[in-house]
Amino acid sequence: MGTASFEGFGLRMVVASDKFKGTLTSAEVAEAVGVGVQRVCPDATVISVPVADGGDGTLSAAVAAGYTLFPVAASGPTGEPVRSGYARLGDTAVVELADVSGLVRLPDDRPAPLTATSYGTGEVIAAAVDAGCTRIILGIGGSASTDGGRGMISALAGEPHPHSGNNSALGDEKLPETGASLAALRGRLEGVRVVVACDVDNPLTGPRGAAAVYGPQKGATPEQVVRLDAALTEWADLVARETGRDLRDVPGAGAAGGVGFAAIALLGAELRPGIDLVLEMVRFGEKVAGADLVVTGEGALDEQTLHGKAVAGVAAAAVGSTAGGLPVVAVCGVNKLAPEQLKGIGVAAAYALTDIEPDVRRCIAEPRPLLEALGERIAVEHLTMTRREKGIA
Repeated sequence: MGTASFEGFGLRMVVASDKFKGTLTSAEVAEAVGVGVQRVCPDATVISVPVADGGDGTLSAAVAAGYTLFPVAASGPTGEPVRSGYARLGDTAVVELADVSGLVRLPDDRPAPLTATSYGTGEVIAAAVDAGCTRIILGIGGSASTDGGRGMISALAGEPHPHSGNNSALGDEKLPETGASLAALRGRLEGVRVVVACDVDNPLTGPRGAAAVYGPQKGATPEQVVRLDAALTEWADLVARETGRDLRDVPGAGAAGGVGFAAIALLGAELRPGIDLVLEMVRFGEKVAGADLVVTGEGALDEQTLHGKAVAGVAAAAVGSTAGGLPVVAVCGVNKLAPEQLKGIGVAAAYALTDIEPDVRRCIAEPRPLLEALGERIAVEHLTMTRREKGIA
């Protein structure tokens, strides 16, 4: 039941949920909801379409959509070897930064704000390019580093790992001259198009930059934030001298600790909203054709949901998919949004695990039976009415 799809001959429901972080994958959410729905409507067809917003879960969404996973041995954020990979369909490869250079890859969950690097992400991209991929979809959510993408560029240019010399991802000494490295980079990426899933509009440096806004989330102290911002400024100055363009203030340059900056300044990348890229990748428009209901979801519905997260993106795409718009409901662990906020993004109703079980610890420990119960509620409150309207016995 890999993609948790259930075939029937009655109504058709699509479950396009993000993961419930730390508890269930997207496919597992769809499976649990589908079990509950079919208890009430056993003839319903439930189609699972795993989605993500460009962070962790992007590779899984690609594989569920028919891409093939190619394993790659790469360097983790602090230099330890990790098993990652890219998903490929035709000449397109999907690379998930979180899976190789993300917070989830930090040994023992120990932050490394000054030394974490994006080098491994460059290694995975290089493997995909060297295998003949000419379009790279790069999801950059969940980064562990604030290296300005310097590590990623070093790997693509064939430079040594940053931990093999000095112990800082951006370097405490003078940054190396990059003319030869940029020539090697351009040679390797000739004819390759890079599209980056990016959901923030921060610049690279300054009070809204990568270090100031996201550094503390990665364990940086106030003093380390100042140090990181200075290093990012020096990196941006060097790139501007070498390329003749200063892109440090472009919205999104500060994404993923500055990987967004390196991607647009040195890879010629296009930045696009993560959920839009993923929905295109999984052919969401085709999957919802003829559907009666769309169920989306994520672990928590909150203010972030309203700004480019998976739930808002799925709802917008579903509502705009037909002349009348498809009805959309959401499942979640906890809901912090008011009904009018939900309706503002196209979600008719939200069903939270805490509606059934107020103990959040139990919701995290045993989410499946609770989600199945929510699936039953959704079927009763939404599908049975549609069933009567369509004259289905």
